[in-house]
Amino acid sequence: MTDLSALKQEILQLTRTYARQAHAAFRPGADPDRTPWQPGATIPYAGRVFTEDEVEAAVGATLDFWLTLGSEGAAMEKELAAFMGVRHSLLVNSGSSANLVAISALTSAKLPAARRLMPGDEVITVAAGFPTTVAPIVQVGAVPVFIDADPITGNARCDQLAAAFTPGRTKAVMMAHALGNPFDLSTTLAFCRQHDLWLVEDNCDALGCSYSMPRALAESLGFSDNSPGLDDGPDRVVRWTGTWGDISTQSFYPPHHLTMGEGGAVNIVRDQKLKVIAESFRDWGRDCWCPSGVDNTCNKRFDWQLGELPAGYDHKYTYSHLGFNLKPLDPQAAIGRVQMTRLPDFIEARKHNWQTLRVGLASCDDVLEFALPTHATAWNPDGSFAWDDTGCRTTCSWFGFKIAVKPTAPFGRTDLARELDAHRIGNRMLFGGNLLRQPAFVQLRHDNPAALRVLGNLEGSDEIMNTTLFLGTYPGLTAAMLQAEVDVISAFCQRSAG
Repeated sequence: MTDLSALKQEILQLTRTYARQAHAAFRPGADPDRTPWQPGATIPYAGRVFTEDEVEAAVGATLDFWLTLGSEGAAMEKELAAFMGVRHSLLVNSGSSANLVAISALTSAKLPAARRLMPGDEVITVAAGFPTTVAPIVQVGAVPVFIDADPITGNARCDQLAAAFTPGRTKAVMMAHALGNPFDLSTTLAFCRQHDLWLVEDNCDALGCSYSMPRALAESLGFSDNSPGLDDGPDRVVRWTGTWGDISTQSFYPPHHLTMGEGGAVNIVRDQKLKVIAESFRDWGRDCWCPSGVDNTCNKRFDWQLGELPAGYDHKYTYSHLGFNLKPLDPQAAIGRVQMTRLPDFIEARKHNWQTLRVGLASCDDVLEFALPTHATAWNPDGSFAWDDTGCRTTCSWFGFKIAVKPTAPFGRTDLARELDAHRIGNRMLFGGNLLRQPAFVQLRHDNPAALRVLGNLEGSDEIMNTTLFLGTYPGLTAAMLQAEVDVISAFCQRSAG
């Protein structure tokens, strides 16, 4: 009889040998075994960063052939929750699905009536960003209320929150930490506490970012503990983004801070009830919380009477929500678990790459405007920042290096983007720019003007749309790639200036 354990180990060893040779170009940028970048080759703005460890994990889980979310998924959910210091993390098949599950959970009849998000209720969000931060608000029948964005940070103008509030209708705030730069959490939390609103943090671009504030301020907002692994001294509280609100979301698409291929997560920060509700929406809307392949964890599978079903109807086939099926696969979770072990290094690489570009492009600041972390007032050549007088600070695990072309420059953003493309340097707009200008939202306003509400003229979001792009900061970038980006942009700026 074949020794299956030995056979599996042989397959996995061959897998490692193959992956090490076939995928050397995807190793971390600082890895000496990474395939050297050749001048003139493409410099992606983002991509997968992995070694033979991830490939072995994927193949090993596939050989077990459980496939649907199982033991690897359960382990990754616990590991992610432990890293962040939240009550629960639920894996889903994308960051967009995570946003859909998060906002759907707030519509549940299991929540107190006064806080339940009902059709026609309002959710405050920001106009500049990625569409699937906003689309789920519309998809559940709520009304997004758009406030403007700050062109320097890329984040919401949180000073507009009060003006966007409608008594009796506003139920939640849902915004992203733009490009790995935390939005103004102290202002947002104070606003949400004042009006008893839900806060949903779209943390898809910001895993590994942190926000700190004076302890007295934090305690007044209900926070006294630091996130695991973080310490900002006895007089301050520092926590990861994604742990300040009620519920937060992650994306594990390849450009993000770690990858499962496709994938994401919903983080339940404190409230156990939200975990059960979010899990129900993820898993077909069922009322049962048994994992796949497991029956009767409540020990009364045939003792429930819910809705208008007959008493004793199988709890596994009882549905309390109009849900979805948004789970990832177990082999994806196996990949994600290996990526989790790399996360601290990935976070530091993103910080380092951002600073490398900022130092290298300092001579272009007469024509280019660079991002600042929220609460920062200036960047210093030693890599530090000057801060405002709020006492709040941000540490950014940058998703991208944001550049805006100043109005006095002799070239425009599109000119710069074309130059980067000509040199095969990956670049992107700040996602959808001003989302209200996108065809889908223009059509929505045409079909149903009451489907959304806009505060002010959104001039900051328009400025982002017209002047801004970003380069990559992902951990696969090498020193040579970063230097090539600096050289191309610097030369273009000098040449354009005449």
